[in-house]
Amino acid sequence: MAVVQAPGFAGASERLGLAKSAVSRRIQDLEDRLGSRLLHRTTRRLSLTEAGTEFYQRSLKILSDLAEAEDVASKGASEAVGRLRVSGPMSFGVLCLAPVIGEFMRRHPRVNVELVLNDRFVDLVEDGFDMAIRIGNLKDSSLIARRIAPIRLAVCASPSYFSTHGTPSTPGDLREHSALLYSYAADRQIWQFQNTDPIEMRSSFKCNNGDALREAAISGCGLAYLPTFIIHGAVVAGKLDVCLTEYSREPSALYAVYPSTRNLPAKVRVFIDFLAEKFGEEPYWDRGIF
Repeated sequence: MAVVQAPGFAGASERLGLAKSAVSRRIQDLEDRLGSRLLHRTTRRLSLTEAGTEFYQRSLKILSDLAEAEDVASKGASEAVGRLRVSGPMSFGVLCLAPVIGEFMRRHPRVNVELVLNDRFVDLVEDGFDMAIRIGNLKDSSLIARRIAPIRLAVCASPSYFSTHGTPSTPGDLREHSALLYSYAADRQIWQFQNTDPIEMRSSFKCNNGDALREAAISGCGLAYLPTFIIHGAVVAGKLDVCLTEYSREPSALYAVYPSTRNLPAKVRVFIDFLAEKFGEEPYWDRGIF
């Protein structure tokens, strides 16, 4: 790294307090150990090989992590510092995470948050995330998970839709209504409730995004069966009404997950604690619905 940044052996030797020949020999020893050339050497200049570029970039990250580790250790494990890279689902990230990030950063000004929102599954280690926010059943046993809050579903529609088509009083009544369906669901046509048989719904609209389904419901297109964190604002505003809440199935959960192959850094721990504080077992998005 010193040779690349100096750049050259002479500048590196001055920076490191070593003889130029010693720097050159150490680079040669490193290349011999790796079995790969890291630098192109000419009489005029040095340049990185492809392998050298990769090795240099990874070394930068390693030393950055080491500097962060020393910083944390010197100030105590309770102080959070560094970049926090978080993966989260799109709708929850926009509606629930983004509004509270400012408060978290004011509490922990030395943490830089990078929030990446995507509904696809990500590999935390391979994709370089410190942690992820996930909803539903967890399938990856290599991750450590902390439950943050319950996630409940509610059947909803616009007041005008209920006025025109009637309000279902039992799950069986749903067969007389048109549904707005989530196209990523495994059983796209099936709605599950407690103590009743599954209901196969008919539909003229499907979408892979819960926010779009909410907006379609507001416009009077039909019934939607959505997480309450997606519809809470519209219910409070009177744009949507809910029904059949006494039949809603057992809640799933919101989890914070992180790789089990590493200790929990302070920046991750304080962020998870913050989410539990803001949402918890009685999340704000259930108020006025259940």
